[in-house]
Amino acid sequence: MVPAPSEQHGDVRRLVLDAALGIIESDGAESLSMREVARRAGVSHQAPYHYFGDRSGILAAISEEGFTGLAQAFRDVHETEMPAAKAGFIAYLNFAREHIGHFRVMFRNDICGVTTHASTAIAADCAFDELRLMVARITGPSIDSETAHTFAFTLWSHAHGLATLVIDGPLPNKIPPGTNLEDQIHAVIDLSSQMVALKAAEMGLVPHGH
Repeated sequence: MVPAPSEQHGDVRRLVLDAALGIIESDGAESLSMREVARRAGVSHQAPYHYFGDRSGILAAISEEGFTGLAQAFRDVHETEMPAAKAGFIAYLNFAREHIGHFRVMFRNDICGVTTHASTAIAADCAFDELRLMVARITGPSIDSETAHTFAFTLWSHAHGLATLVIDGPLPNKIPPGTNLEDQIHAVIDLSSQMVALKAAEMGLVPHGH
């Protein structure tokens, strides 16, 4: 009896995903090919097709996994005593830096799969719902929907911009001589989170627990 792929190679699906993530982290999403994924994973050329159908299926699975992880990162913010805005910025940046392959795929509409794969779209919506719950810690629960979305988009935009500049942009090369990169990053986080919290206070919004 010939063993099933999972018996021969362990979790073949996981091997394929990890190989794809490695390619994206080192060479970018444009370099992803089914043949190279199979080669790096050490599986047959047909294995990636068996589990994911095609290249877009791998990218959608990476996005789904990423959004699920980001949602959990936002949920974990609820367990900290740190101010919600600062904790949210840190959670987002840490996720991006620890999951570069996911981060490079999740927010690209041309490859992330949210419009073609229902499970990926659901995971993306869940992550945004967790972001909104986290924002409610800054603004309080009585805020109207439009304003809540504005705060969510603001925090998301600031955090995503910082993460992108750190991972794929020039920020590490632009800090002043003698300045520690991590100190500079946390100074940006402090300023951005204070701006969000100050705006909430100016609008008379009352956070949870206050």
